[in-house]
Amino acid sequence: MKKTLTIIGKCLMLLILVSSCQDDDKTFGSLDAPTNLEATYEIIGQSVEFPNGDGSGNVLLKASAENAISYKYIFPDQSSVTVSSGEYTKRFTTNGVNSYEVTVIAYGKGGVASSLTFMVEDVLSNFNDPETVALLTGGASKVWYWAAATAGHIGVGPNDGSENNGWPSYYSATPFEKAGSEDSDCLYENVLTFTQDGEIVKYTLDNGGRTFFNASYNSVGGEDSSSDLCQPFDTSGEKIAVLGPADAITPQYETTGTQMTFSDGGFMGYYIGTNTYEIVSITENTMTVRAVMGNDASLAWYHIFTTQPPYSDDEPVYDNLVFSDEFDVDGAPDPTIWNMEIGNGTNGWGNNEAQYYRAENAVVQGGNLIITAKQEAFNGFNYTSARMNTHNNFDFTYGKVEMRAKLPTGGGTWPALWMLGSNYQTISWPACGETDIMEHVGNDQNTIHGTLHYPGNSAGNANTSSTVVEGVSDEFHIYTVNWSPNFIRFYVDGNEFKTFANSPEVPYNWDFFLIFNVAMGGSFGGTIDPSFTESSMEVDYVRVYQE
Repeated sequence: MKKTLTIIGKCLMLLILVSSCQDDDKTFGSLDAPTNLEATYEIIGQSVEFPNGDGSGNVLLKASAENAISYKYIFPDQSSVTVSSGEYTKRFTTNGVNSYEVTVIAYGKGGVASSLTFMVEDVLSNFNDPETVALLTGGASKVWYWAAATAGHIGVGPNDGSENNGWPSYYSATPFEKAGSEDSDCLYENVLTFTQDGEIVKYTLDNGGRTFFNASYNSVGGEDSSSDLCQPFDTSGEKIAVLGPADAITPQYETTGTQMTFSDGGFMGYYIGTNTYEIVSITENTMTVRAVMGNDASLAWYHIFTTQPPYSDDEPVYDNLVFSDEFDVDGAPDPTIWNMEIGNGTNGWGNNEAQYYRAENAVVQGGNLIITAKQEAFNGFNYTSARMNTHNNFDFTYGKVEMRAKLPTGGGTWPALWMLGSNYQTISWPACGETDIMEHVGNDQNTIHGTLHYPGNSAGNANTSSTVVEGVSDEFHIYTVNWSPNFIRFYVDGNEFKTFANSPEVPYNWDFFLIFNVAMGGSFGGTIDPSFTESSMEVDYVRVYQE
């Protein structure tokens, strides 16, 4: 069923700088407003059986006028769209059967225009998702940020659901991957605000005037490059987020069944040529959206957002020294601080390690703790070393741990400064949690690893990152972890190389204790060089700061 409305001669003269003497205008020629403006609409799925449509809320709008160059539709949800053909399919999303006032403006040369306002009557929409709206806006206004500390906060997967249910199996960004480069460091500055105003959801993107463009769209920002770039690009102004049922949901996808379409070219921080995003999942503090890039429908892009700022001024400042060992008294390590672990554990401490730990291999001398791994036969093993911990002498929750150390050399050496959950005897590893502040293997000289072990992410599947630091065995470097309720951040010489978003769902919110050791071989240390004789880790100090 089609309805047609017509207006003739109602003219909106929108061109401000038109000369008072039209005959003298040599640029536009005759500035005649479009005439005979007509508008029709068809409710999708309308039939005798379904007089109000198929429940999608979709309505095909068509406008035509003589001398018109483009048409702009303005809708009661405060969204608008401009099209050159005059045709546009609008999804109305107010639940139930409703009528809507629509205005269409036909533009002619120089911006002169004619307009027509008409009613689209009795459209059925079955959409109703107040829970998602409430989580998105907090019932009033809510701010979201890129979940920069989460692996996969930007990801790409197939759009046909053929692999991993469409999840980002082609590409998954590592934590803070887009930070630290002039070409991409604008992304994590994004602030996305959603505000509920009655039945309308308003949206504002504040990106500091710079937008991170997918390489395919660099020309929109004025650059010509084959790499993703941050470019000056004005995203100011409030948009309307029209929520409705997600289009073409493949059953195997996880989804809320709701999508957002932003007015006026709005987008969620990373410019991929689309303004429609399916809300895959949403909670009080985490939201995952899925979008199809404008020029490549075969790819599904995933973005993860959180209510926690990537760089938060609200993070605790740990500057109060609560524990230290400066290793300034020669002899054995202080027994009031350090427990010496003896033996080879079970199955080489669970890692097939080749050494036997002895207290004698750790000594304080010349202002340093020296742990020496040796090639020597002892108690049925071919190597000895030392391992020591602070359990029940110093256990703590949250803070900054800092140590200054020079590392051993030789294939098969595996020095570490790490922490273990103090409840490991009652809550078995990895559920107790493990934080490897610094690990190094002599078979990969100068590569420093920072790793977290917890349920689902342990052993060979641990959450790990690495960085190359020259001269780790030739000179002292400072290894640091900053552990807060929000983040766990890893540094070498003050340079952050790994960030993890802490939460109540992972075991990093209770007491841990410190461990020093130098292992030999095993699952991570690898093959031991047959010519290895001995090498030492020297520790200048270890310090812990809290609020």
